[in-house]
Amino acid sequence: MIFQIEQEQAMKKNFQDYLRGKNLSSNTIQSYLSAVGRYHSLYESVSRSNLLNFKEHCVTHYKPASVNIQIYALNQYLEYAGKGDLKLKTVKVQQRRYLENVISNEDYQYFKKRMKKDGRMKWYFMVWFMAATGARISELLQIKVEHVQAGFIDLCTKGGKIRRIYIPKTLATAALEWLNAQKVESGFIFLNRWGKPITREGIYTRLREYAKEYGIDSKVVYPHSFRHRFAKNFLAKYNDIALLADLMGHESMETTRIYLRMTAGEQYSIVNKVVTW
Repeated sequence: MIFQIEQEQAMKKNFQDYLRGKNLSSNTIQSYLSAVGRYHSLYESVSRSNLLNFKEHCVTHYKPASVNIQIYALNQYLEYAGKGDLKLKTVKVQQRRYLENVISNEDYQYFKKRMKKDGRMKWYFMVWFMAATGARISELLQIKVEHVQAGFIDLCTKGGKIRRIYIPKTLATAALEWLNAQKVESGFIFLNRWGKPITREGIYTRLREYAKEYGIDSKVVYPHSFRHRFAKNFLAKYNDIALLADLMGHESMETTRIYLRMTAGEQYSIVNKVVTW
C-alpha cells in the first residue's frame, strides 16, 4: 500500500514536470492535475472502458466546457504515459448567441462609485484595473507598483509567448496617488491584511458581498465579468476585433468574436423597444 502511494506521488510529480515543460500556466497545470486525480479516485487503471466511463461521468455532472477541460487533461496524461492511442474526443460545445452574466456599464460605474464613496479603495482599484485592462484574476494579482509606473506589465503565456497588458494613464495616475498615500513604493499592489497576495476565493467572496450590499445582482459581479466589460466597452469605442484579441491574450480571434454579440439583457431591452405589435 505504501509502495503504491509512493508510486502515485512520483507519477504525479513527473506528470507535473512534463506539463511545465510544455510551458503551460500554473493554473492550467493545477487544473490538469486535479482532473487526473479525479479520474484515479474513480478508476485504478487506465483502459478504454474506464476512460469512456469517466467521460460519461463528466458529461453527467459538468457543463460541456468543463467536460472538455477534463478531457484535455486526460489526453495530456495519456500522451505523457505513452498511451496516446487511448485519447478521448472532446464534446461539442454549443455557443450561445448572447453573452451571459456580464455586468452592465451602468452597474459597473455605480459599483465603483459606491466603493470609492465608502472608502473601499483597494477594491475600487481592483475592479477598475480589471475593467480597464482586461486582466484575468491571475494576471491582476501579479501587478506591482513598478508596472503601474511603467504603464504596462509583460506576462509569459502558453507556449512561452509574451502578453503585454497596458495600464491606461488615467488609471495609472490615480492608482499611484493612492499607493503613495498608503506609502507603498514597490511590490504587489493587491495584498490582504497580512501583506500576502489576496486569494481568488477572497476576491470572489468580497465582491459578491459588496454587490449584495449595493443592490447589484451578484451573478454579474465576479472577476471575469469585468474582463468581459473591458472587451464590450473597447469594441463600442474602437471596433477593431484583431487588436482586442491581442489585448485579451486570445490565441484565436474566434474566441474574441463573442464580444460582437449582445448580452441577454441588451437583447431583451431591444426586443421591448422594437416589438410593439
